[in-house]
Amino acid sequence: MKLNQVTVSVTDIPRAIAFYEQLGMYLIVKDDHYARFELPDGDTFSIHVADDVPPSGTMVYFEFEDVDIAVRDAEARGLTFTMQPTDQSWLWREAYISDPDGNQLCFLQASPNRRFPPWRVDGRTS
Repeated sequence: MKLNQVTVSVTDIPRAIAFYEQLGMYLIVKDDHYARFELPDGDTFSIHVADDVPPSGTMVYFEFEDVDIAVRDAEARGLTFTMQPTDQSWLWREAYISDPDGNQLCFLQASPNRRFPPWRVDGRTS
C-alpha cells in the first residue's frame, strides 16, 4: 500500500492556489471546484471547494531535508508560520503553518525517527 495523495477542502480556489504555489507546489490541474499540485518529488496534493471548512484536528505533514531552510524560503515568499522550527519530544523537528481556510500543515525535518522511533511497537530500529 502507498499513500497516493491528500485532498483538503477550501472555500476559495484562487486564494488557495496562490497559497499552495507560495509553498512551492506546481499547479497541474485546475477548474472552478478542484486543483491538483505536483510537489518537487513528484507526489501530488489537491484542494476542492467546500461551502465551509470546519476546524479539524487533522494535520498534513510535508517532509524536508532541512526544515529551517524550508521555513526561511517560505517566509521569503511572504508566508507566516504559527510555530517556527522546534525540536519535539517525539524526536522530530517541526514548524506549523495554516492555509487561508485553517487547514493545518506541518513542515517536518527528515528523520529515521518517523518510521523507527525508539518506542516502535515491534522494536525494529531500521
